[in-house]
Amino acid sequence: MKLRVAVVYGGRSGEHEVSLRSARSILAAMDRDRYDPVEYFIDPSGKWRPAPIVPEPGANPGIDVVFPVLHGTFGEDGTVQGLLELADLPYVGAGVLGSAVSMDKDMMKRVCRERGLPVVEHVVVFRRCSDPARIESQLPYPVFVKPSNLGSSVGISKARSREELVAAMDLAFQYDRKIIVERAIDGRELECSVIGNEEPAASLPCEILPSREFYDYEDKYLLDRAQFRVPAELDPAQMEEVRRLAVACYQAVECEGMARVDFFLERATGRIYINEINTIPGFTSISMFPRMWEHSGLPYPKLIDRLIELAFERHRAKRALRYAR
Repeated sequence: MKLRVAVVYGGRSGEHEVSLRSARSILAAMDRDRYDPVEYFIDPSGKWRPAPIVPEPGANPGIDVVFPVLHGTFGEDGTVQGLLELADLPYVGAGVLGSAVSMDKDMMKRVCRERGLPVVEHVVVFRRCSDPARIESQLPYPVFVKPSNLGSSVGISKARSREELVAAMDLAFQYDRKIIVERAIDGRELECSVIGNEEPAASLPCEILPSREFYDYEDKYLLDRAQFRVPAELDPAQMEEVRRLAVACYQAVECEGMARVDFFLERATGRIYINEINTIPGFTSISMFPRMWEHSGLPYPKLIDRLIELAFERHRAKRALRYAR
């Protein structure tokens, strides 16, 4: 019997279009001798088509496992994962806690710092106390300003002055009530893919060579001018340190299934900083998560197989737990 895989994509997010592209790639790569995919599209208003997944055990008989391909808010932040837990369905990727912590850049950095992992100096800002003077007293220019809960570089700006800082905060606050202001790192941008549940493994890392000042949304998805090195040109010690930190970050936020961990390698100091972790990384034709695994010996179709296996593995382990006396 083929496994009926519900591919859930679209969603109420600034990354809606990226989700569509990722879903198309996953659907094209699925082995149709093993899987019978069923598409669940969520439009930008949040309406499900053809129908929503019902948050009740046994109420979704046409689904064996769910593959969420929802980047950003209302999909990568634990909300859909909570729905799937209520429905008692196996699903690919991180659970509720890992998704929520990883999505919130503030909480992710707190957890990493508590584990002694290197993160860039930053200030957390809420709309009600967005005083630029307070930020300037703690961080030198230039800085990066980011919504705390969003991906694909949506709403991110670089600021070199108070005027630019105020404009950058205004933009970021359009996407979240909490924003992050970070010291700008002059460095190389690295990424590393991780898969696994209790025993995660890291791929060979890659390097992003942006065509613009930083790797923004346009450079990622529209311009097609950014370059990539897979694997990254690192010495053996740096290579192993990136892979070690990727797994350490993954475990710190209690991620499962899959994630992509992004880094900065500061040119002046040689220090490696964890930038963020993405629990539903891009799966488009140019996305680095599958490409890193391809170079690490796990081709795209086999990667999908492994992620679905991990979903069932975790679901079996959770079903063995007791929820009542």
